[in-house]
Amino acid sequence: MAFESKNPFLTNKSFTATSASSDNKVHQATLIDYNQEMTLSGTINKTLILFLLLTASAIVVWWMAFNGMNPLLPAIGGAIVGLILVVIAAFKPQYSPVLAPGYALFEGLFIGGVSAIFEAKYPGIVIQAVGATFVTFAVCLGLYKFKIVQVTEQFKSVVVAATLAIATYYLISWLVSIFTSYTPAHYGNSMMSIGISVFVIVIAALNLFLDFDRIEKGVQEKMPKFMEWFGAMGLMITLVWLYIEFLRLLSKLSSRD
Repeated sequence: MAFESKNPFLTNKSFTATSASSDNKVHQATLIDYNQEMTLSGTINKTLILFLLLTASAIVVWWMAFNGMNPLLPAIGGAIVGLILVVIAAFKPQYSPVLAPGYALFEGLFIGGVSAIFEAKYPGIVIQAVGATFVTFAVCLGLYKFKIVQVTEQFKSVVVAATLAIATYYLISWLVSIFTSYTPAHYGNSMMSIGISVFVIVIAALNLFLDFDRIEKGVQEKMPKFMEWFGAMGLMITLVWLYIEFLRLLSKLSSRD
């Protein structure tokens, strides 16, 4: 729900500004508390916490949806509140320890509602999308960890440009479809629509490399402790985007059967 990465969290501006502030404090201090620095293990732990919160929230909505509640309302409400929290955190990363868990809970409402809607129409699609998302995450993490994929400046530029192009296309298509009878190319289950979904999934997956790289650099630059929540939140945003795109692709493939 947010869009150098798909989301505004792991950008150079946010991390550089925070790092500069941290450096000033270090030069002025006589004693450095290394427990207050961003660590990789701390970021991983906080990512797991956010994942558990999101999953718990999604399960509640899922259960309620299959017991008679309309899942559309919590999905829309969760998406709106989640987006608001994303915007606030993008400008105020120091509030991430509070905003990140809130985002996970409300985004869970969105995920749970959307998943229930897709599952009702295409039984079994959710477990497929979850599996595809986890496999993609594991593969990208392995490729990054073993330096098979190098995150160079050119790599970042290409991925960011493609991501912005996708976001712009989605926004324009949505606005045009509201006021006209135009049907965007990514709607329906045509081969072109499926091809667009595959392309978007590839770009979303490539954003994971940018997220991994930015978190690693944040640790190396000894950023403040709250940046663990900030980095974890950014990674969750990319994973949510990837999961939704897998749902859309699988629904298109299922509707062709």
